[in-house]
Amino acid sequence: MTVTTTGPLPDAPYDVAVIGAGVVGSAIARELARHRGLRVALVEANGDVGEGTSKANTAILHTGFDAVPGSLEARLMREGSALLAGYAAETGIPLERTGALLVAWDADQHAVLPELAAKARRNGVDDTRILEPAELYAREPRLGPGALSALAVPGESIICPWTTTLAYATQAVLAGVDLHLGCRVRRIRDRAGRHEVTSGRGVLHARYLVNAAGLDADAVDALIGRHDFTVSPRRGQLLVYDTFARALVRHILLPVPTALGKGVLVAPTVHGNVLLGPTAEDLHDKRATESTAEGLAALREKGRRILPDLLDEEVTAVYAGLRAATEHDDYQIRADAERRTVTVGGIRSTGLTASLGIASHVAGLLADAGLDLPAPDDLPPLRMPSLGRDTPRPCEQPALVAADPAYGTLVCYCERVSRGEVRDALAAPVPPASLAGLRRRTRVLSGRCQGFACGAQVRDLFERSRAVGPVTGAPPWGAAGSG
Repeated sequence: MTVTTTGPLPDAPYDVAVIGAGVVGSAIARELARHRGLRVALVEANGDVGEGTSKANTAILHTGFDAVPGSLEARLMREGSALLAGYAAETGIPLERTGALLVAWDADQHAVLPELAAKARRNGVDDTRILEPAELYAREPRLGPGALSALAVPGESIICPWTTTLAYATQAVLAGVDLHLGCRVRRIRDRAGRHEVTSGRGVLHARYLVNAAGLDADAVDALIGRHDFTVSPRRGQLLVYDTFARALVRHILLPVPTALGKGVLVAPTVHGNVLLGPTAEDLHDKRATESTAEGLAALREKGRRILPDLLDEEVTAVYAGLRAATEHDDYQIRADAERRTVTVGGIRSTGLTASLGIASHVAGLLADAGLDLPAPDDLPPLRMPSLGRDTPRPCEQPALVAADPAYGTLVCYCERVSRGEVRDALAAPVPPASLAGLRRRTRVLSGRCQGFACGAQVRDLFERSRAVGPVTGAPPWGAAGSG
């Protein structure tokens, strides 16, 4: 297994190079790693996995109830949702089946609910039910006044998106995939049956390419010689409320969807916070991830109607992500056998849910395009550190603390993160490249003080790890803190 961040790339050719280490690209690399004997590279422009759209979404595992029936997106969401729920249980990715309520606030929205229930049935989701106001408010007592009804979707869940991406990439690396970070692709040429991929770190060769570059999927496709779609970034700004707000909401509260997306929602998170968002702003700049005063004000106004008491709670974080919208209504996933490529484009906010379904589909397309896939084999077992509020952290497990006191030494009191967890993350197969990456892996710096109390100590641990190598004494990855 190899994770490289600097230096030249290997001279030996790969069977497949996957461009983009977001949740979808990492899932594809993991799927290909099941076929032992393939030489696979996962190539990422940024310094860490999941640094693009994958790190800034609403963290919901959808049922696909409102997808366009018969679309590729609907099928891959349905397949991917079931696969990811099983994978989360197997690897310890935090997941809670909270269910969702699609709330109708006026007569027009109320009239649409039966149509949405019928669409859900066409998508294989048969357990939706329309709630009248009395039952709706019994389920969500803090809901704002004036709701006429709601469509209950029991199967909707919340999940940790960061742990999901990291689990895919880690398992791929443990199975032999080479992860090359800091490799923004600049040119692709076909040289005698091999792709010559030029990046900021040199040249890589591969027989087959998978373009899972997210926001840059159209640009990478253009380097291959295809021009089938254009990615128009759609910004979604979100507010993260403190864990004190968690008791205010029991379900994911969804609006009736529009052509721009699922609209502004209120949702609990597996970490105990509450999300309000996202906005839906069509932009031209694929790097415009800043938040705006206007966007956040609009979110607060929407939130005041949905859950009025939420506006009295403290905001601990604000973030924005870009979704890879295109001019098409469906995923843009297609193989080009002549060029020996598969493009995975137009994967919007549903990519997390569909990721494992997409990965299986792409493996099949590669086989159809001529790649000889060996029989699949089991992947190395993996257990991710537990970051969910529903499971005890290492500091709350007496036997673990007795065996290794580092798990009883808290670094971040807000999120109950121990020094042992920070140590393990820094020594992991796919270690963080920044404090932000360490935050996503452990929850340090994520609490209500936002690093005021723990920031200096966390930075010291991180910088010493980068200067002299990981802190010694770390157990095998996944053995500690697994709940």
